[in-house]
Amino acid sequence: MRKLLAEFKAFAMGGNVLELAVAVILGLAFNAVVQSLVNDVLMNFIAAVFGRPSFDDLVFKVGEGTIRYGSFINAVINFLLVALALFVVVKAFNRARELRGQKVQPPTTRECPYCVTSIPVRAQRCPNCTSEVKGPR
Repeated sequence: MRKLLAEFKAFAMGGNVLELAVAVILGLAFNAVVQSLVNDVLMNFIAAVFGRPSFDDLVFKVGEGTIRYGSFINAVINFLLVALALFVVVKAFNRARELRGQKVQPPTTRECPYCVTSIPVRAQRCPNCTSEVKGPR
């Protein structure tokens, strides 16, 4: 039982778990910002153009069933607006980094898919397990 508790403690207190927890919390906070941008700003522009901020009431009936195609339209528009908002935010962030002199460098290493060790990006064969790896030449 002590061994199990020691293993759990090592797992729970490991650096990767803490980093993952911070990433999840920051991701949730960032999601709230992006959702607010989409719902409170961009959807209001759509409301100004189309006269309504939501298409949820667009339906048609087929026999006893109701096809809610307006909800689907809303989901597609929401997805596109979130993707656009993320694109603009990431683009602005990268631009700000470049202006401060921090060039975004391409990675110089990658993982070998067979032995999961770090190898140069241009490597054609892993120096550790000698497996042939595909990649840029």
